[in-house]
Amino acid sequence: MPTSSQPAQPGFIWPIRVYYEDTDAAGVVFYANYLRFFERARTEWLRELGYEQDELRAREGVLFVVRRVEIDYLAAARFNERLNVHTRLTRIGGASMAFDQELVREADGELCCRGTVKVGCIDAAGEALRPTRIPPRLLADIRRTVAE
Repeated sequence: MPTSSQPAQPGFIWPIRVYYEDTDAAGVVFYANYLRFFERARTEWLRELGYEQDELRAREGVLFVVRRVEIDYLAAARFNERLNVHTRLTRIGGASMAFDQELVREADGELCCRGTVKVGCIDAAGEALRPTRIPPRLLADIRRTVAE
């Protein structure tokens, strides 16, 4: 994860606006909602690759779950601001992926928040929800996209 307060070069950018429901009583984004913004950006990244999470579950029998998160809050994001979530895939394994994600204020480019997120692929069948390999076609599409 970069140590400076300047955002790193993005792999995928997803624009968002802060809604009232995202904030606390002071009009500042509630800390847990930064994780929601990160989640939405990863979902949109997957969608950009041509994959819907509900279809992956139905057709491939897999789900993606967050295994680990590390997050740094650097500057408050506030009600009605436009932000960009920068998402970069930093590692892909047979059953997991790691992302660096940053939330950047559109108006001035200030880095509000950054984090690393490790996501695991699990078997959606049954109650065990055990780790399983990322479907081969999806894995190939991700690797091809990252190589471009």
